[in-house]
Amino acid sequence: MAEINKSSPIVDKIVQKIKDLKELQAYPIRDLVNHAAEFGPYLKQQRLETNQVRKFLDAVNRLKADLTEKGKFSEIETQVVLLKPKLAYAAARQRAAKPLGEVMSAAIDK
Repeated sequence: MAEINKSSPIVDKIVQKIKDLKELQAYPIRDLVNHAAEFGPYLKQQRLETNQVRKFLDAVNRLKADLTEKGKFSEIETQVVLLKPKLAYAAARQRAAKPLGEVMSAAIDK
């Protein structure tokens, strides 16, 4: 099994791509799809539990609904940033969640 403490090449590649973007919306869709196709199997290989992914996805879907209702990102920005501690907690409980936390934290920062 791969070492979980070290970032994998796909995690490094995605995080660097996000950092290099002027804004997150500028992530080329083909790159995003290709990275996701590589990242998903990596997370499975790390034995990331589906409940961890589901919890994060549920939180994102709630934020999406709030954004639709409120109409301005600034109204939900604090909630988006507060996803970072939730990701850190998930990574502390299940080390396999660390790569997901790294990628999503970079996206939240952007």
